Amino acid sequence: MLRRARGHAQAARPRSASLMVIVLAAVSLASLIAASAATAARQARAAASTSFAAACGTKHVTLTGYFETGFPDVTELTSAFTKQYPNVKWQVREDPFATITQDAALTLGGPNPPDLMRLPTISSLVKDHLLKNLTPYYNLYHWNKFPASQLAQLRTSPSGVGVGSGPLYAMGLNYSLTGVFYNKALAAKIGMKSAPKTLAQLDALLAKAKAAGITPIEQFNGGATGGLLFPLQQLMADYGSAAQIDKWVFDKPGATINTPANVKATEHLQQWIKAGYFNSDANAVLYPQMMSNFEAGKALLIFDGDWESGNFDQHMPGKVGFFLMPPLKAGGPVAGMSAPLTYGIAANAPHAACTAYFLNWVATNPTARKINVKYGGSNPGGPTALKIPTVKPGSTTSQTLAAGGLVAKDNGDMGFIANANGSIYAEAWTPAVQKLFAGQTTPQGVLSSVQAAYKAAGS
Repeated sequence: MLRRARGHAQAARPRSASLMVIVLAAVSLASLIAASAATAARQARAAASTSFAAACGTKHVTLTGYFETGFPDVTELTSAFTKQYPNVKWQVREDPFATITQDAALTLGGPNPPDLMRLPTISSLVKDHLLKNLTPYYNLYHWNKFPASQLAQLRTSPSGVGVGSGPLYAMGLNYSLTGVFYNKALAAKIGMKSAPKTLAQLDALLAKAKAAGITPIEQFNGGATGGLLFPLQQLMADYGSAAQIDKWVFDKPGATINTPANVKATEHLQQWIKAGYFNSDANAVLYPQMMSNFEAGKALLIFDGDWESGNFDQHMPGKVGFFLMPPLKAGGPVAGMSAPLTYGIAANAPHAACTAYFLNWVATNPTARKINVKYGGSNPGGPTALKIPTVKPGSTTSQTLAAGGLVAKDNGDMGFIANANGSIYAEAWTPAVQKLFAGQTTPQGVLSSVQAAYKAAGS
């Protein structure tokens, strides 16, 4: 965290003014103490009640948000909140995830921090005292009724060391799952009648698509966002395990990404690259362009997350299917990157109590939960007693929600390797997989360089 240097040199004061200075200082100190006491009293009253009025007041208030571009569920949620509580307005700024990742510390530590912000990771931000500890709100709103595993990725120690335990510093607006989306019309052209049951069957489908003149996989890998991490991490789970990956993501003692299993996984990705299974311009393609190309029918598959399910149901109804990454052997455990759509409250947020009320509303309000499923295509999370809103049978969203149950059954949920720390994605993973795609490094080189960056960052 950036700190202003304080100047220590002071101009000499005349002795005759000393008493007046002492009196004025005493008055100022008393005023500050009174103001602090009043603020503490207001916060205590808010913390003692779960009512909207206690959290947000009865006067007009404007909550500020810094959100990720391209997520209509968040926009719909803020609009619905204002509709229910008209005295609350939102002032929102949006940027791509790569920009948010790079600017998170400066934004949260600046003179006008947002009340609510999309977060890339929490460890370094907690270490720099930039995020509010949400434990008081956890107690107030009884978030202990949430599954503990749902909040694990949002906990860390006050020093930011390790993830999975300690105080709560963020919340998920919903809970995502990754896998493989496929174009049903193109799948039919190559005789794909059902989802592959093994990695070998997936390899065979990719080869069939290539032979038929169809781009097998459209993937983004340009700019500061290495999209090849999506298939790479799924391959890592196939050759290793979700549990081993999580040890590295959550900074467990002795964890390393540079393992024999992960070398095999990266070699498999390299085989796909050399076989021409990806769009040839992947290193120049950003996420929005990948989505446009897939929606235009230019590729059989994309590796992506369920946050696009609602989009596909709206713009390509009945045309897109979903399956989890198939295991090495038929009947083996399945896995998927599963993580909260993480949002935190700035340590110095002007409307922290009202923002926390919003987070609780998102998880528990029936309208908010329906929005999360309809527009986000994701599990809304929240208390276990609350059912997931129903969706149209056979829709893409119904497939991704069902897949979440399969992953949970196999304990295959895993955090994103891109989120192991605040800099690892843009500064280590992305250049490494871009070089792999360009033929400028080896699978071992990818893992060695990333592990070195991980250690250098103090993870």
